[in-house]
Amino acid sequence: MEIQAILPSKGRDLRLDLFRGIANWAIYLDHIPNNVVNWITTRNWGFSDAADLFVFISGYTASFVYAKMMLERGFIVGGTRLTKRVWQLYVAHIVLFVIYIVAIGYVAERFSDPEIINEFNIAGLVANPGETFRQGLLLKFKPVNLDVLPLYIVLMGLFPPVLWLMLRRPDAVMIGSFVLYFAARYFEWNLQAFPEGTWYFNPFCWQLLFVFGAWCALGGTVRSRSLINSRGMLWFCIAYLVFALIMTMAGRFEEFGDLFPRWLYDAFNPNDKTNLAPYRFLHFAVIVVLVIRFVPKDWKGLESRIFEPLIKCGQQSLAVFCVGVFLSFVAHFELTMSSGSLLAQILVSAAGIAMMTLVAYYISWSKQQDKPVRPAPKPAVAPAPAAPAASAAEPQVARSQLQDDSAPVVSPAMIAAARSSPE
Repeated sequence: MEIQAILPSKGRDLRLDLFRGIANWAIYLDHIPNNVVNWITTRNWGFSDAADLFVFISGYTASFVYAKMMLERGFIVGGTRLTKRVWQLYVAHIVLFVIYIVAIGYVAERFSDPEIINEFNIAGLVANPGETFRQGLLLKFKPVNLDVLPLYIVLMGLFPPVLWLMLRRPDAVMIGSFVLYFAARYFEWNLQAFPEGTWYFNPFCWQLLFVFGAWCALGGTVRSRSLINSRGMLWFCIAYLVFALIMTMAGRFEEFGDLFPRWLYDAFNPNDKTNLAPYRFLHFAVIVVLVIRFVPKDWKGLESRIFEPLIKCGQQSLAVFCVGVFLSFVAHFELTMSSGSLLAQILVSAAGIAMMTLVAYYISWSKQQDKPVRPAPKPAVAPAPAAPAASAAEPQVARSQLQDDSAPVVSPAMIAAARSSPE
């Protein structure tokens, strides 16, 4: 089949790193209960939040990185490179999984607080540790706040054939993703969790955001540029963001929510995150449209030092995400054991973000040290000075001698003897 996708232009897109860094910081703050600082994150001002951004960028970057490789080196090479990334994600999840539950168990025993085991959904480890660990390796058992990586692993694991087809029929794959999304919502498809229930992030629904990111990366936004830049689209986006803000505030404050008809309030509250409600996806798509319209890839502000910490965290996203999840538990425990005052909330929030940023800078520096040191270039050798040109007064014979050292030397006496000799 003919390739119809439009490959992204060469060069790193710092917008992806910036927004991925924002997602990591927001996920850390949102995972700390009773923390006033997380009011600055997007989940309090609209339907979508950092999880939507994380999944979208994951699909975008997966296409950005592996599409050209699949075209140049074939499906097998591209697919195996994607599989290698899936393995890295899986190993990171298992390491985080073990450290996380060990830390929770230690805190519960050290401070005689068994309730924290139930709060973080690891009570099954006490009753049946062997089976619980086995289900954890199968991604079915997930403690609280460890839901995003398993979703990412599943979506990346199934992505190679999707990417192959999207390179050839991007719009058809996007339509197929919508069909699967609505079918999963209608038939209530989801994966089973352990010991009961289903996945918090339904992969049959959340695949829509992942594929949408890939579609945007492979030319979807280029083909839709006229619609994105239209005045009507701009006013629609602004109006929908205002509406999403009002409905979100209605869910946050009961007295404000009572001002609206019950049918309208119930349509958006509670926010259906598990199955990625249509109004939630639309809210995120509106944000994407506005970013594409007003934040171009070559925007000079991306090089500002103000954004550098966020961009660094985005560039080392996996490690920063894992550190952030663990630190969110530490911050939650610190607030529980302390007064939980406003100052304490600000301090643990700032300290966690600072540590995540330090990890990002260290990993970036460490990777630079692993690169081979290039030898310094040798100084250029100055060319030898040219021989001075012969003066016009010198005979032609002398000039020839300067040009060729092997030419015979002709003296005036030899010339005179040649003239006097008979022919």
